[in-house]
Amino acid sequence: MDTPDILCEEVVRIFRGDGIEVQALQGLNLRVQPGEMTALVGASGSGKSTLLSILSGLDTPTAGRAQVAGVDLLDLTGARRSAYQRNTVGFVWQQTPRNLLPYLTAAENVALPMTISGRKGRKGRVAELLELTGVGHCSERTPSQLSGGEQQRVAVAVAIANAPRVILADEPTGELDEQTSAEVLEALRSVNEELGTTTLIVTHDPTVSEHVTRTVQIRDGRCSTETLRRAGVSDDGNHHMIAEEFAVIDRVGRLQLPQGFMRSLDIQDRVRLGLEDDHVRVTPADAANSPAADIDPSGVR
Repeated sequence: MDTPDILCEEVVRIFRGDGIEVQALQGLNLRVQPGEMTALVGASGSGKSTLLSILSGLDTPTAGRAQVAGVDLLDLTGARRSAYQRNTVGFVWQQTPRNLLPYLTAAENVALPMTISGRKGRKGRVAELLELTGVGHCSERTPSQLSGGEQQRVAVAVAIANAPRVILADEPTGELDEQTSAEVLEALRSVNEELGTTTLIVTHDPTVSEHVTRTVQIRDGRCSTETLRRAGVSDDGNHHMIAEEFAVIDRVGRLQLPQGFMRSLDIQDRVRLGLEDDHVRVTPADAANSPAADIDPSGVR
């Protein structure tokens, strides 16, 4: 298997201040392979924004290992950080002012990163990227003359101007309606498919999952579940998508049970574990007629 374009191993981020300590990331593990398009979904406070700050080079983990496209994020100096943010990763933020300069046209905004990097052939590449993201007709318009969806699609073109290995998108559809959101997500998917750019979309919106093949749920500072989607064909020949959800097990064997399962079985503090021939049995600790656990935490019967 290829070396992941995004690699996080036991990443911890602790914030301290005024006698308070908050552990935003609690040993998070994540791998995103080259060319993969993944959505990282989580509620407010789950740790997804903290992770994005680390991956973008704006913050540093307290502990653990984090790499993007082979760059060690724990070892970035000022100059290397700037080069990383300019050439290795591209960004699409939720707020338009972070993506586009208001006094430049769409074409000029896309050309700007290439001008700073001294890239040649800018004019042709600008036209190509605007067409790829579906806003070629907007090249001479300023951001104030664009709709919200057009602004975000131009922002995608800006993000890939210097041909980064990885795109990090922070709530790119957070201020858009459903139809416009779908257009922006399709622009990201076009970039992913045409250019092979590894894409990580960080969002609280679960509907984003419909536009990617892999969704990772983050909860309490750890990845909790993954949903993988693949094309399938029914008995009558119709094509459809098949989604399978998996619990994520970290390097020491911990997993988070889906909250819906816990509510349904009224699981709270403890569960009983049993090792069967082909699966592990998990039952509520106080369930009636529940058999005693037949495996101890060390794995010895």
